Amino acid sequence: MSASFLPVRAARLDVATAAAQAGLHPELVERFAELGLVPWTTDAAGRMWFPPAAPALLRRIVRLHADLALNYAAIALVLELLDRIEALEGRRGTLGTEGR
Repeated sequence: MSASFLPVRAARLDVATAAAQAGLHPELVERFAELGLVPWTTDAAGRMWFPPAAPALLRRIVRLHADLALNYAAIALVLELLDRIEALEGRRGTLGTEGR
């Protein structure tokens, strides 16, 4: 007996949903996407789609801009550095458990 499976689409958010979950205006979300601050893709119809983690990233961008008065180029650099730190901490955690 063979099982049939329905196709599964990756979870994604449209501009309006990402904006609502982040508490932002959709035009601001589009601007952040165009600046390369948040990852996005388009479908065949040209609509923007964001990963499920986008609202948290959008809120982080707004906090960096408001609290530290960083421009968007500096925010891109800070986000890249934070990603690198997180990756290094993950590697350190893995290396620390191998020797036990």
